[in-house]
Amino acid sequence: MAQRVGKRTLRMDTPVSIRSSAGVAGHKEAEGPVGADFDVTYTDDTLGKPSWEKSESALQYDAATLALAKAGVSPEDVGVMLAGDLLNQCIGSTFGLRSLGIPFLGQFGACSTMAQTMLLGALLVDTGCTDSALAVTSSHFCSAERQFRLPIEYGGQRAPTAQWTVTGAGAALIDRSGCGCLIKSVTIGKICDLQIQDVNNMGAAMAPAAADTITAFLRDSGSSPRDFDMILTGDLGFIGSDLLIDLMRQEGFDISDLHADCGKIIFDRERQDVHAGGSGCGCCGSVFCSHIMKRLRSGELKRILFVATGALMSPTSSQQGESIPGIAHLIELSC
Repeated sequence: MAQRVGKRTLRMDTPVSIRSSAGVAGHKEAEGPVGADFDVTYTDDTLGKPSWEKSESALQYDAATLALAKAGVSPEDVGVMLAGDLLNQCIGSTFGLRSLGIPFLGQFGACSTMAQTMLLGALLVDTGCTDSALAVTSSHFCSAERQFRLPIEYGGQRAPTAQWTVTGAGAALIDRSGCGCLIKSVTIGKICDLQIQDVNNMGAAMAPAAADTITAFLRDSGSSPRDFDMILTGDLGFIGSDLLIDLMRQEGFDISDLHADCGKIIFDRERQDVHAGGSGCGCCGSVFCSHIMKRLRSGELKRILFVATGALMSPTSSQQGESIPGIAHLIELSC
């Protein structure tokens, strides 16, 4: 059973591994720097479906079934599935995965959902509550624009601090097989709210939460940033990443040459009109489950911290003048 280390970190007592993973992405993401690493990319972001929401559900289904196929595992052999997305009531997940028939726990962690589902799945496996857990998440540019901002047809001007919601999905199968990369420990994030209200600046809203969680892990575990090959955040983008590095320096940690961010990795800022980078659950979901996992399995990366970040807001809270709280969950991985 996982043992508490310090105040907020839990260390796995038995080997818990990511047995397989899969990342799928849309055509804009396929044109980015890591496009060749996705398991599947689509030339048509509708995926042949009649609505953007149904398209997002198809992304989740494809990522989930690909991850299972890589492991040679049937849906009926999976103990529990944890999944979530950005849509109201997480309909991308429920409708996308309902046909698999796997016991289901719906999740909402905004863009931190990939880490949240993996974290909870790892703990369920570690404690013996299940033999295996499938963690899944997604986002879609068009479904997110419809829900959080303005109809695409409106042609609204995007602020320089705005990020581009990734069309993509990621899935990871977690078990005790000892195959793949090991999940060594996890740190559950706290809600951090610095009263940011600009819905076009998610990086500023989420960076404090990332700094809080990374600092908590380093102090709980007695680790140094130099103990890791990479400290990977979810989707802070260019602005949030700069803020994170400054905040970590204030805590006494220099991560400037170790930090990478999925929102910076997935797009080419010079060639693609993405402003401050990528965002959305599918950003770190697709990048981590494909590009990063390939680097881990090849031995290029041996030990990393994966810290997915999320902005815990909704259109309703923004319309009512609320601030944008942030959250970040951390997973320590080694191969």
